[in-house]
Amino acid sequence: MAELLKLNVQERTQLGKGPNRRLRMTGMVPGIYYDAKGTNIPVQVKMIPLQKIYAAVGNSQVFELVLDKSGKTETMPALLWRVRNEPVKGFPEHVDFFGVDLTKELKVAVHFEIVGDSKGVKLGGQLEQYRDTIEVVCKPMDIPESIIIDITELDIMDSIHIEDVKFPEGVTPVFDDNYAVLAIAAMREEEDEEGDGEEGETAEVEVIGEAESE
Repeated sequence: MAELLKLNVQERTQLGKGPNRRLRMTGMVPGIYYDAKGTNIPVQVKMIPLQKIYAAVGNSQVFELVLDKSGKTETMPALLWRVRNEPVKGFPEHVDFFGVDLTKELKVAVHFEIVGDSKGVKLGGQLEQYRDTIEVVCKPMDIPESIIIDITELDIMDSIHIEDVKFPEGVTPVFDDNYAVLAIAAMREEEDEEGDGEEGETAEVEVIGEAESE
């Protein structure tokens, strides 16, 4: 198993809006650690290390959460469940961690990654993507960084449905309907522009004719 990234956090003893606001002024971010057993531990973490690990693992890659609790440390595999950012400056203002059991499957959303240059796009078609993520079920260490979709061979009016997508071994997609993930649509812009021009010329002739009759 590859070595996991680590993030150090501390147990947070002062709770509420006031203490959390003062905590943020010191460069710390309040948060909560949860797990499937019902554990709920208020924590605090330095902002910069949090931003770095979020950039590295996102919401779907496991890392080691090193919790300092009353001077004793405990290391737990975890996911970054949610990060809430301050709306103006974009700094993280709250974070939720979710502890995972490496031996048990869980459901998680994974992003699609589109690769290749479509034949249809080269001929003037337009790529239309209808879904950005897909829920999958797998063990934590099998969570893929993304689900890759190669569109190289797609021509105009071709599409890829969820049943066409290849998933890594041990990763099962969750869906009810065989929905379209993306398609190469025909470009209609030039046709619309030509149609608008013809209508404009017709309208202009009619106006001139009315002026002459008066």
